[in-house]
Amino acid sequence: MKSFDDLSQQEILALAISSEEEDGRVYADFAEGLREDHPDTARVFSDMADEENGHRRMLIDLYSSKFGNHIPLIRRQDVRGFVHRKKLWQVRLQGIDAVRQQAKQMEQDAARFYQHAASRASDADIRKLLGDLAAAESQHERTADEITEKRLPDEAKDKEDDHAKRSFILQIVQPGLVGLMDGSVSTLAPVFAAAFGTHSPWTAFQVGMAASLGAGISMGFAEALADDGKLSGRGTPYLRGLVCGLMTFAGGVGHTLPYLIPDFYTATVLATVVVLFELLAIAYIQWRYMDTPPLAASAKVMLGGALVLATGILIGSS
Repeated sequence: MKSFDDLSQQEILALAISSEEEDGRVYADFAEGLREDHPDTARVFSDMADEENGHRRMLIDLYSSKFGNHIPLIRRQDVRGFVHRKKLWQVRLQGIDAVRQQAKQMEQDAARFYQHAASRASDADIRKLLGDLAAAESQHERTADEITEKRLPDEAKDKEDDHAKRSFILQIVQPGLVGLMDGSVSTLAPVFAAAFGTHSPWTAFQVGMAASLGAGISMGFAEALADDGKLSGRGTPYLRGLVCGLMTFAGGVGHTLPYLIPDFYTATVLATVVVLFELLAIAYIQWRYMDTPPLAASAKVMLGGALVLATGILIGSS
Protein backbone atom coordinates (compact mmCIF):
# COMPACT_ATOMS: atom_id res chain seq x y z
CA MET A 1 0.00 0.00 0.00
CA LYS A 2 1.22 3.50 -0.84
CA SER A 3 0.99 6.53 1.39
CA PHE A 4 -1.25 9.28 0.05
CA ASP A 5 1.59 11.76 0.34
CA ASP A 6 3.67 9.58 -2.03
CA LEU A 7 1.11 9.73 -4.85
CA SER A 8 1.88 11.78 -7.93
CA GLN A 9 -0.66 14.22 -9.39
CA GLN A 10 -1.44 11.64 -12.07
CA GLU A 11 -2.10 8.98 -9.43
CA ILE A 12 -4.21 11.39 -7.35
CA LEU A 13 -6.45 12.06 -10.36
CA ALA A 14 -6.65 8.34 -11.12
CA LEU A 15 -7.64 7.69 -7.49
CA ALA A 16 -10.27 10.42 -7.65
CA ILE A 17 -11.74 8.90 -10.82
CA SER A 18 -11.97 5.41 -9.32
CA SER A 19 -13.46 6.84 -6.12
CA GLU A 20 -16.17 8.72 -8.00
CA GLU A 21 -16.94 5.59 -10.02
CA GLU A 22 -17.24 3.56 -6.83
CA ASP A 23 -19.43 6.14 -5.08
CA GLY A 24 -21.68 6.40 -8.12
CA ARG A 25 -22.10 2.63 -8.18
CA VAL A 26 -22.80 2.56 -4.44
CA TYR A 27 -25.59 5.11 -4.84
CA ALA A 28 -26.94 3.22 -7.85
CA ASP A 29 -26.88 -0.03 -5.85
CA PHE A 30 -28.69 1.65 -2.97
CA ALA A 31 -31.28 2.94 -5.44
CA GLU A 32 -31.79 -0.48 -6.98
CA GLY A 33 -32.01 -2.24 -3.63
CA LEU A 34 -34.53 0.27 -2.28
CA ARG A 35 -36.63 0.63 -5.41
CA GLU A 36 -39.27 -1.95 -4.48
CA ASP A 37 -39.84 -1.05 -0.81
CA HIS A 38 -38.70 2.60 -0.74
CA PRO A 39 -39.21 4.07 -4.22
CA ASP A 40 -38.94 7.72 -3.14
CA THR A 41 -35.60 7.23 -1.40
CA ALA A 42 -34.45 5.18 -4.40
CA ARG A 43 -35.02 8.22 -6.63
CA VAL A 44 -32.93 10.32 -4.23
CA PHE A 45 -30.00 7.94 -4.61
CA SER A 46 -30.45 7.82 -8.38
CA ASP A 47 -30.05 11.61 -8.48
CA MET A 48 -26.96 11.39 -6.27
CA ALA A 49 -25.47 8.73 -8.55
CA ASP A 50 -25.94 11.15 -11.47
CA GLU A 51 -24.05 13.81 -9.49
CA GLU A 52 -21.11 11.46 -8.96
CA ASN A 53 -21.07 10.49 -12.64
CA GLY A 54 -20.83 14.17 -13.54
CA HIS A 55 -17.77 14.55 -11.31
CA ARG A 56 -16.22 11.44 -12.86
CA ARG A 57 -16.58 12.86 -16.36
CA MET A 58 -14.95 16.15 -15.32
CA LEU A 59 -12.01 14.30 -13.81
CA ILE A 60 -11.57 12.05 -16.85
CA ASP A 61 -11.60 15.05 -19.21
CA LEU A 62 -8.89 16.79 -17.18
CA TYR A 63 -6.84 13.60 -16.85
CA SER A 64 -6.96 12.98 -20.61
CA SER A 65 -5.80 16.51 -21.36
CA LYS A 66 -2.86 16.21 -18.96
CA PHE A 67 -1.73 12.60 -19.08
CA GLY A 68 -3.34 10.84 -22.06
CA ASN A 69 -6.04 8.24 -22.36
CA HIS A 70 -4.66 5.46 -20.16
CA ILE A 71 -5.86 5.73 -16.56
CA PRO A 72 -3.97 3.48 -14.09
CA LEU A 73 -6.10 1.50 -11.66
CA ILE A 74 -5.64 2.97 -8.19
CA ARG A 75 -8.35 2.27 -5.63
CA ARG A 76 -9.04 3.29 -2.05
CA GLN A 77 -7.76 0.00 -0.69
CA ASP A 78 -4.41 0.64 -2.44
CA VAL A 79 -3.73 3.76 -0.36
CA ARG A 80 -2.69 3.61 3.28
CA GLY A 81 -5.01 5.37 5.69
CA PHE A 82 -7.84 5.80 3.19
CA VAL A 83 -11.40 5.43 4.38
CA HIS A 84 -12.70 1.85 4.36
CA ARG A 85 -16.46 1.58 4.20
CA LYS A 86 -18.85 -1.07 5.40
CA LYS A 87 -20.10 -3.66 2.95
CA LEU A 88 -23.35 -2.64 1.28
CA TRP A 89 -25.26 -5.64 2.63
CA GLN A 90 -24.17 -4.74 6.17
CA VAL A 91 -25.54 -1.22 5.78
CA ARG A 92 -28.81 -2.43 4.29
CA LEU A 93 -29.38 -4.81 7.20
CA GLN A 94 -29.30 -1.85 9.58
CA GLY A 95 -32.32 -0.23 7.97
CA ILE A 96 -33.21 2.74 5.82
CA ASP A 97 -31.86 5.32 8.28
CA ALA A 98 -28.44 3.64 8.24
CA VAL A 99 -28.42 3.80 4.43
CA ARG A 100 -29.20 7.53 4.49
CA GLN A 101 -26.52 8.11 7.12
CA GLN A 102 -23.98 6.18 5.05
CA ALA A 103 -24.66 8.48 2.11
CA LYS A 104 -23.94 11.57 4.26
CA GLN A 105 -20.74 9.99 5.53
CA MET A 106 -19.61 9.27 1.97
CA GLU A 107 -20.02 12.91 1.02
CA GLN A 108 -18.04 14.08 4.06
CA ASP A 109 -15.24 11.60 3.29
CA ALA A 110 -15.10 12.76 -0.34
CA ALA A 111 -14.86 16.42 0.71
CA ARG A 112 -11.90 15.69 3.00
CA PHE A 113 -10.17 13.73 0.24
CA TYR A 114 -10.47 16.55 -2.30
CA GLN A 115 -9.35 19.19 0.20
CA HIS A 116 -6.20 17.22 0.99
CA ALA A 117 -5.61 16.39 -2.69
CA ALA A 118 -5.97 20.02 -3.76
CA SER A 119 -3.43 21.12 -1.15
CA ARG A 120 -0.83 18.81 -2.71
CA ALA A 121 -1.46 19.63 -6.37
CA SER A 122 1.02 21.97 -8.06
CA ASP A 123 -0.62 22.09 -11.50
CA ALA A 124 -3.04 25.03 -11.61
CA ASP A 125 -5.77 23.22 -13.57
CA ILE A 126 -5.63 20.14 -11.34
CA ARG A 127 -5.59 22.25 -8.19
CA LYS A 128 -8.57 24.25 -9.41
CA LEU A 129 -10.67 21.20 -10.29
CA LEU A 130 -9.86 19.39 -7.04
CA GLY A 131 -10.66 22.53 -5.07
CA ASP A 132 -13.96 22.93 -6.94
CA LEU A 133 -14.85 19.30 -6.23
CA ALA A 134 -13.96 19.74 -2.56
CA ALA A 135 -16.37 22.68 -2.40
CA ALA A 136 -18.99 20.68 -4.32
CA GLU A 137 -18.72 17.70 -1.99
CA SER A 138 -18.93 20.01 1.02
CA GLN A 139 -22.20 21.31 -0.41
CA HIS A 140 -23.47 17.84 -1.24
CA GLU A 141 -25.03 17.26 2.14
CA ARG A 142 -27.15 20.35 1.57
CA THR A 143 -27.69 19.27 -2.04
CA ALA A 144 -28.73 15.85 -0.83
CA ASP A 145 -31.18 17.48 1.57
CA GLU A 146 -32.57 19.57 -1.30
CA ILE A 147 -32.94 16.48 -3.48
CA THR A 148 -34.55 14.67 -0.55
CA GLU A 149 -36.99 17.53 0.01
CA LYS A 150 -37.89 17.43 -3.68
CA ARG A 151 -38.03 13.68 -4.07
CA LEU A 152 -38.99 12.66 -0.56
CA PRO A 153 -41.54 14.93 1.13
CA ASP A 154 -42.31 14.35 4.80
CA GLU A 155 -45.39 12.28 4.04
CA ALA A 156 -43.45 9.89 1.78
CA LYS A 157 -40.54 9.68 4.23
CA ASP A 158 -42.88 8.86 7.11
CA LYS A 159 -44.53 6.19 4.98
CA GLU A 160 -41.17 4.64 4.11
CA ASP A 161 -40.03 4.78 7.73
CA ASP A 162 -43.21 3.02 8.85
CA HIS A 163 -42.68 0.36 6.18
CA ALA A 164 -39.06 -0.10 7.27
CA LYS A 165 -40.16 -0.48 10.90
CA ARG A 166 -42.77 -3.09 9.96
CA SER A 167 -40.22 -4.98 7.88
CA PHE A 168 -37.76 -4.95 10.77
CA ILE A 169 -40.40 -6.34 13.11
CA LEU A 170 -41.51 -9.02 10.64
CA GLN A 171 -38.04 -10.09 9.54
CA ILE A 172 -35.98 -9.69 12.72
CA VAL A 173 -38.02 -9.04 15.87
CA GLN A 174 -40.74 -11.65 15.43
CA PRO A 175 -38.51 -14.63 14.58
CA GLY A 176 -36.04 -13.51 17.24
CA LEU A 177 -38.78 -13.27 19.85
CA VAL A 178 -40.17 -16.67 18.94
CA GLY A 179 -36.71 -18.16 19.26
CA LEU A 180 -35.96 -16.41 22.56
CA MET A 181 -39.27 -17.56 24.05
CA ASP A 182 -38.76 -21.14 22.92
CA GLY A 183 -35.15 -21.27 24.07
CA SER A 184 -35.78 -19.60 27.41
CA VAL A 185 -38.95 -21.48 28.35
CA SER A 186 -38.79 -24.90 26.70
CA THR A 187 -35.29 -25.70 27.99
CA LEU A 188 -36.16 -24.84 31.59
CA ALA A 189 -37.76 -28.20 32.32
CA PRO A 190 -34.90 -30.45 31.09
CA VAL A 191 -32.16 -28.29 32.63
CA PHE A 192 -33.73 -28.06 36.09
CA ALA A 193 -34.96 -31.65 35.97
CA ALA A 194 -31.40 -32.81 35.33
CA ALA A 195 -30.07 -30.48 38.01
CA PHE A 196 -32.47 -31.57 40.76
CA GLY A 197 -32.42 -35.19 39.63
CA THR A 198 -28.66 -35.59 39.82
CA HIS A 199 -27.44 -32.64 41.91
CA SER A 200 -24.57 -32.59 39.43
CA PRO A 201 -23.94 -29.15 37.87
CA TRP A 202 -21.91 -30.68 35.04
CA THR A 203 -24.75 -33.03 34.09
CA ALA A 204 -27.20 -30.13 34.12
CA PHE A 205 -24.80 -28.16 31.92
CA GLN A 206 -24.53 -31.02 29.42
CA VAL A 207 -28.31 -31.43 29.27
CA GLY A 208 -28.78 -27.67 28.89
CA MET A 209 -26.26 -27.38 26.08
CA ALA A 210 -27.78 -30.33 24.25
CA ALA A 211 -31.29 -28.92 24.66
CA SER A 212 -30.22 -25.41 23.59
CA LEU A 213 -28.31 -26.56 20.50
CA GLY A 214 -31.03 -29.00 19.50
CA ALA A 215 -33.77 -26.41 19.96
CA GLY A 216 -31.75 -23.78 18.08
CA ILE A 217 -31.21 -26.04 15.07
CA SER A 218 -34.82 -27.23 15.10
CA MET A 219 -36.34 -23.76 15.42
CA GLY A 220 -33.99 -22.32 12.80
CA PHE A 221 -35.00 -24.89 10.21
CA ALA A 222 -38.68 -24.65 11.18
CA GLU A 223 -38.70 -20.86 10.72
CA ALA A 224 -36.80 -21.00 7.44
CA LEU A 225 -39.03 -23.69 5.96
CA ALA A 226 -42.33 -22.28 7.20
CA ASP A 227 -42.58 -19.31 4.84
CA ASP A 228 -40.59 -18.09 1.84
CA GLY A 229 -41.54 -14.51 2.72
CA LYS A 230 -42.73 -13.52 -0.76
CA LEU A 231 -46.41 -13.14 0.03
CA SER A 232 -46.17 -12.38 3.73
CA GLY A 233 -43.46 -9.73 3.38
CA ARG A 234 -41.39 -11.42 6.09
CA GLY A 235 -38.21 -11.34 4.04
CA THR A 236 -35.66 -13.99 3.19
CA PRO A 237 -36.24 -17.29 5.04
CA TYR A 238 -32.50 -17.77 5.56
CA LEU A 239 -32.19 -14.58 7.61
CA ARG A 240 -35.31 -15.36 9.66
CA GLY A 241 -34.12 -18.91 10.27
CA LEU A 242 -30.69 -17.71 11.36
CA VAL A 243 -32.13 -15.10 13.72
CA CYS A 244 -34.63 -17.56 15.19
CA GLY A 245 -32.04 -20.31 15.64
CA LEU A 246 -29.46 -18.05 17.27
CA MET A 247 -31.99 -16.49 19.65
CA THR A 248 -33.32 -19.93 20.58
CA PHE A 249 -29.82 -21.06 21.45
CA ALA A 250 -29.15 -17.84 23.36
CA GLY A 251 -32.35 -18.24 25.37
CA GLY A 252 -31.43 -21.76 26.43
CA VAL A 253 -27.73 -21.30 27.04
CA GLY A 254 -28.28 -18.30 29.34
CA HIS A 255 -29.54 -20.37 32.28
CA THR A 256 -27.28 -23.28 31.33
CA LEU A 257 -23.94 -21.50 31.74
CA PRO A 258 -24.31 -21.03 35.53
CA TYR A 259 -24.03 -24.81 35.90
CA LEU A 260 -20.35 -24.51 35.03
CA ILE A 261 -20.07 -23.48 38.69
CA PRO A 262 -19.18 -26.64 40.67
CA ASP A 263 -21.39 -25.82 43.67
CA PHE A 264 -24.93 -27.03 42.94
CA TYR A 265 -26.83 -24.52 45.08
CA THR A 266 -24.83 -21.50 43.91
CA ALA A 267 -25.27 -22.54 40.28
CA THR A 268 -29.01 -23.11 40.74
CA VAL A 269 -29.60 -19.73 42.40
CA LEU A 270 -27.66 -17.95 39.64
CA ALA A 271 -29.50 -19.90 36.93
CA THR A 272 -32.84 -18.89 38.49
CA VAL A 273 -31.79 -15.24 38.47
CA VAL A 274 -30.81 -15.55 34.79
CA VAL A 275 -34.22 -17.07 34.03
CA LEU A 276 -35.89 -14.06 35.63
CA PHE A 277 -33.92 -11.66 33.42
CA GLU A 278 -34.69 -13.75 30.32
CA LEU A 279 -38.41 -13.60 31.02
CA LEU A 280 -38.24 -9.86 31.66
CA ALA A 281 -36.42 -9.41 28.34
CA ILE A 282 -39.18 -11.31 26.55
CA ALA A 283 -41.84 -9.14 28.23
CA TYR A 284 -39.93 -5.97 27.29
CA ILE A 285 -39.69 -6.97 23.61
CA GLN A 286 -43.40 -7.76 23.53
CA TRP A 287 -44.17 -4.35 25.02
CA ARG A 288 -41.63 -2.45 22.90
CA TYR A 289 -42.42 -3.94 19.49
CA MET A 290 -45.74 -5.80 19.79
CA ASP A 291 -47.70 -3.10 21.65
CA THR A 292 -48.51 -5.56 24.44
CA PRO A 293 -49.33 -3.82 27.76
CA PRO A 294 -46.27 -4.23 30.02
CA LEU A 295 -48.17 -5.73 32.96
CA ALA A 296 -50.02 -8.18 30.75
CA ALA A 297 -46.81 -9.18 28.94
CA SER A 298 -44.95 -9.67 32.22
CA ALA A 299 -47.76 -11.61 33.85
CA LYS A 300 -48.17 -14.04 30.96
CA VAL A 301 -44.45 -14.63 30.50
CA MET A 302 -43.77 -15.03 34.22
CA LEU A 303 -46.70 -17.42 34.65
CA GLY A 304 -45.62 -19.61 31.75
CA GLY A 305 -41.99 -19.61 32.84
CA ALA A 306 -42.89 -20.41 36.45
CA LEU A 307 -45.05 -23.37 35.38
CA VAL A 308 -42.32 -24.84 33.19
CA LEU A 309 -39.66 -24.25 35.85
CA ALA A 310 -41.83 -25.91 38.52
CA THR A 311 -42.44 -28.85 36.20
CA GLY A 312 -38.72 -29.42 35.74
CA ILE A 313 -38.01 -29.15 39.48
CA LEU A 314 -40.86 -31.52 40.40
CA ILE A 315 -39.83 -34.12 37.83
CA GLY A 316 -36.18 -33.91 38.86
CA SER A 317 -36.98 -34.15 42.58
CA SER A 318 -39.35 -37.11 42.25
